[in-house]
Order: sequence, then C-alpha cells, then structure tokens
Amino acid sequence: MNGELVKLVKSNDIDMITVFADKLKSYLKQYFYIGGMPEVIAAYIQNKDFNEVRRKQKLLLEAYEQDFSKHAPNNVVPRIRQLWNNIPTQLAKENKKFIYGLVKEGARAREYELALSWLIDCGLVYQVNRVNDCKIPLSAYQDFNAFKLYLLDVGLLCAMADVDATTIIEGNEIFVEFKGALTEQYVLTELKTNTTENVYYWSSDRGSSEVDYIIQFGRDNIPIEVKANENLQAKSLKTFVQKYNTKINVRTSMANYRKEDWLINIPLYLIGNIREILK
Repeated sequence: MNGELVKLVKSNDIDMITVFADKLKSYLKQYFYIGGMPEVIAAYIQNKDFNEVRRKQKLLLEAYEQDFSKHAPNNVVPRIRQLWNNIPTQLAKENKKFIYGLVKEGARAREYELALSWLIDCGLVYQVNRVNDCKIPLSAYQDFNAFKLYLLDVGLLCAMADVDATTIIEGNEIFVEFKGALTEQYVLTELKTNTTENVYYWSSDRGSSEVDYIIQFGRDNIPIEVKANENLQAKSLKTFVQKYNTKINVRTSMANYRKEDWLINIPLYLIGNIREILK
C-alpha cells in the first residue's frame, strides 16, 4: 500500500476513503495471505512473489515448533504441538468453539491447561472467551469453559491451512467457511493491535445466535459482527441488540461505511480505526 493511501486510511476521511474502496479491498485480500509478520512482509516487498511469502511463513512455523522443544518443559511439548496444529481444524468448523475432543479423542481440558497457558504466555495464540451476559464489566461474565483459539497472525493461519494465494485473492466458492475464519482472525488481530480492551464473544444459551466479538469501551459494550463478504444481514447481531438494547452496534464487512439507526457498518480495511470511528 502506498504512503498516501496509508495516510488517507489513518485520516478517517470516510468520503475520500470510499473513493479508493476497490483498491483497499484488493490490498486487504493480499494481506489475508501475507499477514503482518515483518520478515514475511519484507520478502513480499522485495520479490512480489507469493511463493516466497509462503516459504518464509513455513520457515517461521518450523521455528516456532523448534522453540517448543527448546523452551517448554519436555512433558508438555507434545500437547503444545497438538494444540498448535489443531487450531486451523477448530476454526474450519461452523461453530468455532474450541473442543478438546478434536485434538485427541477423549481429551480433557486439564490435560492441556499447561500447554495452552504456554502458547498464550508466549503470544502465539489468542484465547477469546464467551460471555453469557452484556453487563459492565464484561470480564465478570466470562464462561471459562467456552472459548475460541486464534493464531497471532492471519498469514500464518493461511500457511498452516495451506490456503493458496489464488483462492484468497480471486475467490472460490468452496472456500466460504474458512474464509469466515480468516476474516475473524484478521479482525481479532486488528482489535488486539489497535485497542487495549479485552475481546470476548457472545452466544445464546441454546447456541442459536452468536456475535463474533464484543468489547467494552468505557461504559459501552459494543458487539461486532464479522462478515467476509458484502453480506449485510446481521441476524444474530439483531437478536443480541433486541435482548440487551446496546447503543452502539458494529458490523464489519467488505461493504462501504454506512450508518443506520441501530447499526454502523465499518469496512474490514478500516476496523483497526474502530475507536476513532466510533468517537
């Protein structure tokens, strides 16, 4: 992305940004594949070669696996590897809630507590806990038995799942479910990088409705529905708003910025500016 476009995105001049929406969407698709790891970005800038990007990503993933053996207690290393390598499988499910039984048949949470803590403490994964209410503070309403796990970087998730560049950049109908996972991964890392708030998700007790993320800005809890395309439906978000009567509600998608009575659509390429936009 050229310097002038970066300045424009940071300016939050919505009308002018919308003029360049197609270009920004194109860059965003590239970012889904490349991600934000400095050495990977440097390789792409130098060669403009997606094969070289993937080679660098695979080397990084190998280096992380070697670090498990070097720095983690020996008896925990196999479980760290199992958790780490299972994340793309978990995110490929329609319900992305982490299930230990998919890591190993009959597995229990207590077997993996140390391994999970190690990955989180090293900054390699993000744990997003479910909240079962929408009161202040959100942290008091966490359900620690229900959570999702994401990687530290969207490009690395692409590499682990062996998603090729053409599939992301040109689109592919068979790719729909995992495209949602990549988009959630991207939005989460943007929220983590650009805000200081904890990030949660919400689902109804029966699991019929789910809001991808919810964050607390001051006295406001803000639900965020993530859409991979320009789909402007937000059924689960509407259910949530009717239940909790939240004042500020966000959908982020490939559609342009728009503000409705009860909902603000923030383009995916601007979600990192959420705090400034909501001001």
